[in-house]
Amino acid sequence: MPSIIKIPGRSGYYLRVVVPRGQLRKALGTCDVVKKIGATKEEAKKNAEAAAQQIETKFKETLMKVELKIPNEPEKNKSIEGSATISKNFSKEKQIHINLTKEGFSSEAIEALLSYEESKEAETIKTSEPEFPENTPPCIANGAERSKFEQFKAESKYLKEPLMTELKNQDDHFTNDAVQLLKFHGSYQQDDREHRKKGGTGKDWQMMLRLRNPGGLVSGELFLALDDLSNKLGNGTLRATVRQCFQMHGIRKENLKEVIGTIVRAMGSTLAACGDINRNVMSPAAPFDKGGYPAARLLADEIADLLSPIEAEVSYLDLWVNGDLSYRLRPTKKVNQARKKQYNKTLFSGDKNEPLYGNTYMPRKFKCAVTVPGDNSVDLLTNDIGLVAFTDAKGKLKGCNVYVGGGMGRTHNLEATFARIADPLGYVEAENILYLVQSILALQRDFGDRKTRRHARLKYVLNDLGIEWFKQQLTSNYFIKNIYPLKKEPTTKMNDYLGWHIQKKGLWFVGIPLLSGRLSGDIKTGIRKIVEKYKLFLKLTPNQDILLCNIGNHQKASVKKELKEIGLELLSNKETISTHALACPALPLCGLAMTEAERTLPDIIERIETQLRELDIYKPVLLRMTGCPNGCARPYMAEIALVGSGLNQYQLWLGGSRNLTRLAKPFLQKMPIDDLEKTLKPLFISWKKSKNTTSLGDHINKLGDKEVLSLISDKTSHDP
Repeated sequence: MPSIIKIPGRSGYYLRVVVPRGQLRKALGTCDVVKKIGATKEEAKKNAEAAAQQIETKFKETLMKVELKIPNEPEKNKSIEGSATISKNFSKEKQIHINLTKEGFSSEAIEALLSYEESKEAETIKTSEPEFPENTPPCIANGAERSKFEQFKAESKYLKEPLMTELKNQDDHFTNDAVQLLKFHGSYQQDDREHRKKGGTGKDWQMMLRLRNPGGLVSGELFLALDDLSNKLGNGTLRATVRQCFQMHGIRKENLKEVIGTIVRAMGSTLAACGDINRNVMSPAAPFDKGGYPAARLLADEIADLLSPIEAEVSYLDLWVNGDLSYRLRPTKKVNQARKKQYNKTLFSGDKNEPLYGNTYMPRKFKCAVTVPGDNSVDLLTNDIGLVAFTDAKGKLKGCNVYVGGGMGRTHNLEATFARIADPLGYVEAENILYLVQSILALQRDFGDRKTRRHARLKYVLNDLGIEWFKQQLTSNYFIKNIYPLKKEPTTKMNDYLGWHIQKKGLWFVGIPLLSGRLSGDIKTGIRKIVEKYKLFLKLTPNQDILLCNIGNHQKASVKKELKEIGLELLSNKETISTHALACPALPLCGLAMTEAERTLPDIIERIETQLRELDIYKPVLLRMTGCPNGCARPYMAEIALVGSGLNQYQLWLGGSRNLTRLAKPFLQKMPIDDLEKTLKPLFISWKKSKNTTSLGDHINKLGDKEVLSLISDKTSHDP
């Protein structure tokens, strides 16, 4: 709606509006329009309604001009064109509404817009970085109706209340409102279903806490602090996630501030590790000092700082370290310079305190990853933004191939939700990469579905409107730079970096496998001693493993001996199913879990490996397992995926590729886990009989859906 504001250096009061992106903004050539309506605030209030009506008339005239030009435009998106059929019998006003709807606006957005005033008597000012009143709502280009949750975010004082108030009470759990904000601070409230209590709510409330570790980097100091905290105030374990960050479990509400505060003081953070915001940024974990790896790591760090919220960081520090702003992130000069673009009309949200996000942040989670050509350790195509960094002979970044719109989450029996791999967008030069990343995020901020959360990710914008629409919208209204054709990439491989590797001259790193990322018991104790003794740092991999880094030549033999003492003799080069198998935590803590995943994964691996041995098959298989369809372990990229669909029942997905470039497909909806062997056996026999070197996923893809379904249904009665 129109706002009455003051403009520094000018007398009087002004009526101001942020103009939504699309045909109208393109026609006006401005992000916002400001018109003087009075010398005093009282006068301005009296004149506001009449001024709005006058400008509304001009606004309609402008839209009619835009309408007349539309048939002559060289490019139009078919999916938008087909969304409404215009009747010639409608009134001109109705026609305007329909045309704006085609451009992504709603009636609420139309009513809130103001056009410019061409009268010589009016004073109209176009500004690139204007002063705004407090709590100006974000400029959302599609004008869609917001859900109650979106309004709740807007009223939370930048993710602070009611969380701050509830931290001070004596309850053993947070209310639902506070829980929703807690996610942005890196934590989920959970209930241990196997240890529920009598009395009260009956639930065993505890918190899961996730860190922000761009590229998987964990300093030695931070790791020691996490180890202490997990033993003292957690459940004694740490867990490496598939997004290269540590998680802690079992934290009680009354201890949460101490835990997060300690992490912050150890130079860590949990800010934006969860919630509707950019999550942990991924990059290859290997600390190689060669090729494009240093540039990829640096770019991931820059993106993590670039997309970190500004005002919400103040709220975060208020809550967890009593407002000590000395712990704020310290972006590089390059990142700070790039952040200034957030106030430009192409990126600005409409909120001066959160210029990129606005006070409703993103419609849903947002994920980015960076890698180098040929290395797909980061599962690149499952991200909202995937960047492949090209460098020159000296390792300087030249530019990136860009992929957009990947995502794993879906819901059973709801076809409108689905897993999707990212589309290729093109190649962008190095000096424009940070601008591009902000632009893509801003487009999703504006066009993402803020009414239906299950339809809110960027992948649905791409699916519904298409990559050509996306590219046109991006380059017309957000990223005013060139996007070139993709550069050729070598065949990709899923690297794991297990075992010993040269980090650089005089230094080594060693990759240690952790099934499902769980670090506990003697191995956790032993790793701590090694890190503390040899002053090492850690890198976490997207495969839920850990790398111990910075091991000197003279330390290698000692570290190797101490690893052997805790059962890590290290590390055969022979790949087994467990080498790359992933699982989410599932039961008993995850509130979404329908059945087991992490706890039963070792048994599932043993059963499949036994069956393969009995059939004299000695090829690796990529297996992933989750307790629900939300896709936290990225199951839909695996050769075999078990996706929980009921107690001890799983959807069976088959046919992903070993280099993580092809989606698997669902074949069985509710396979009892006891039927695993007899379901897979005919498929394995077919694979063996093929007498070639293809992977299981490639074999399944070659067979075709009908033949695969015939094989796995041969001895079962389960409908697909």
